[in-house]
Amino acid sequence: MTDWVLGVIGGSGLYEIDGLEDRRWTRVQTPFGDPSDDLLVGFIGGVKLVFLPRHGRGHRLSPTDLNFRANIDALKRAGCTDVLSISAVGSLKEELPPGTFVVVDQFIDRTFARAKSFFGAGLAAHVSMAHPVCPRLSGLAAESARSAGAAVVEGGTYLVMEGPQFSTKAESELYRSWGCDVIGMTNMPEAKLAREAEMPYATVAMVTDYDCWREDTAHVEVAEIIACLTANAALAKTLVGNLAGRLTGPRPPSPIDTCLDQAIITAPDARDPGMVRQLDAVAGRALRR
Repeated sequence: MTDWVLGVIGGSGLYEIDGLEDRRWTRVQTPFGDPSDDLLVGFIGGVKLVFLPRHGRGHRLSPTDLNFRANIDALKRAGCTDVLSISAVGSLKEELPPGTFVVVDQFIDRTFARAKSFFGAGLAAHVSMAHPVCPRLSGLAAESARSAGAAVVEGGTYLVMEGPQFSTKAESELYRSWGCDVIGMTNMPEAKLAREAEMPYATVAMVTDYDCWREDTAHVEVAEIIACLTANAALAKTLVGNLAGRLTGPRPPSPIDTCLDQAIITAPDARDPGMVRQLDAVAGRALRR
């Protein structure tokens, strides 16, 4: 056994994880409402794995409707030490064709209709997001994707749009001019909330299409995306198994594990008791100091 507990958030096309031993679906209640679905808990080798289908089984939820805070809180309550996000994205660069797995290292957040923090009036905190993913987990995910047979690119900027509609061509060209590599609808505020919950986070972004900037390619269609998602699903599942196999031995500490020690600003005697109770899982370690 190892003390790693790997949380996996499965995006479009990934609603199950194969090869889990002692698997069970379990419901987790959070102070922020219901997560997208029950959690699938099991083991791969000696590693505990907790899987959450981001959009719910059957893909019931659109990106704007996701309860991001409940999803991250539920994974924290389930004991996750690290979180891997697997997401479907569009490509903003010619050299990132459909089928490419991009292990991103930066985000630009263009969402506007989502609760983006666990903190607020009565308990203020400001975590650093300069480096929004964990380099250790990202490196292991890249190795695992390559060993699964995927075409992998390490590093890239993920533009997170609100959706649920796809981009206009003008928007797509704007994001390309900013130097963005891929575009999707789900990894913000997910990455921010994972940081607030002191869980190292990494994203494997699976390219399904060229968005709508490429003149000689048909504009993005749902049928096209689904076909590519289906082709990538087996690789993604193998990636997860490979990653679990790399999480052997004691888990080395990460600076992210204690990032709230420098982030919580509100003095202990000024903290709202209701918010303190609400944050028992997300920030309990730091608030009890």
